[in-house]
Amino acid sequence: MSRIIPFRGIRYNKDKIDDLAAVVTQPYDRIDGPEQKAYYERSPYNIVRIIKGKAALPGDVYASAASFFLDWLNEGILKRDETPSLYVYHQEYTYTNERLTRKGFIALGKLEPEKVHAHERTLKGPKEDRLRLMQATEGNFGQIFMLYSDPQRAADKELEAAINERPPTISLKDDLGNRHLVWQVMDKRVIGEVQAAIADKDLYIADGHHRYETAVNFMRECKKAGWKPAAAESFDYRMMTLFNIDEPGMTIRPIHRLIHGLPDFDPQLFLTKLGKDFAVKRYSTLAEMEAALKAGQDHHTFGCYTGGIFSTLTVRDENLIDRLVTVERSMDWKRLDVSVLHIAILERHLGIDAAALEEERNITYSHDVLDAVNRVDQKDEQIFFCLNPTSPDEVRRVADHGEKMPQKSTDFYPKLLTGLVLSKMGIQK
Repeated sequence: MSRIIPFRGIRYNKDKIDDLAAVVTQPYDRIDGPEQKAYYERSPYNIVRIIKGKAALPGDVYASAASFFLDWLNEGILKRDETPSLYVYHQEYTYTNERLTRKGFIALGKLEPEKVHAHERTLKGPKEDRLRLMQATEGNFGQIFMLYSDPQRAADKELEAAINERPPTISLKDDLGNRHLVWQVMDKRVIGEVQAAIADKDLYIADGHHRYETAVNFMRECKKAGWKPAAAESFDYRMMTLFNIDEPGMTIRPIHRLIHGLPDFDPQLFLTKLGKDFAVKRYSTLAEMEAALKAGQDHHTFGCYTGGIFSTLTVRDENLIDRLVTVERSMDWKRLDVSVLHIAILERHLGIDAAALEEERNITYSHDVLDAVNRVDQKDEQIFFCLNPTSPDEVRRVADHGEKMPQKSTDFYPKLLTGLVLSKMGIQK
């Protein structure tokens, strides 16, 4: 049973912040040095100062974050809503020249790790960083991107009716040209219907694995200390945005692979050796390769550029998968394109094993096809592997087995903005 509840969200006060686009950011793990600097310069109240700030107090970035959060609440820069609410969240964006809308809603979800399906491995460093921020601020800032499956669209229909012909509570455009719309929904009947529609659904973490595990770790710390929830918004629930995978508008971008550091690498010999298990077809241009890749998305097809040669590599026979992907995993895991690429090509033919992948010794990742081709031409990289995207249903099926996908298997696009709705925990100590 999946338990979600409405909450009194904290939002930027429009009476004090004229331009909401100046105070929100991409998720913290998408912010590097230049982006951090740019966000700092946009507004003294940009959320970056809390989620990925510079230490304004001597040596402690987390104490600085807590100070900003408390000051902004006291000054009325941030204001808590009076009524427990759900927050409908739509993202209007363009992908591959198609205009799409992804529709979801923000709620607090009960922290029940045994019932939530994850599909990515997590790293110690990011979890320690997020835990220290949570300990200092006792707040939720970024969203956890959750998926569920409901072909009947029960929650979606209730929420669509609730916001019909209403102007959004929040409307802004991000740096990538994507529009983000949020509606506050306070109607108790609607909220009850949405809760009932979600109650029997499994939840899958699409993005935000580190944030979810951090919230669970913080909850365990609080319980060990004997602390109690002092409000609905507390340590036993975590802010998340839920999306129905059966609703149109869900985009997962492929994450392509670039290979380097191979001694005595011969592109012609490499393609010849692959010919035993893969049908290798050559093309005159990148556009031809990309078209063939898309056409072969149901047949384990990869684009490959090396030694000036554009080609596609397609598994000759589905029955070969068991022999090519020789690990103890479910067939759903073995049939992932990234699994086939990593084990049947990178490990088997190039000697790049799981340890090398984890340490990123011979591999870099890219979303930009043209840039990847240029890097091979400039000899910065030796091979470019172009992939088709993982589907939401593949994410669900692998997670149902309790398995984790290979690293960099999914990139849900666009990202959920940080700063639209926040939450502050009530804790009795």
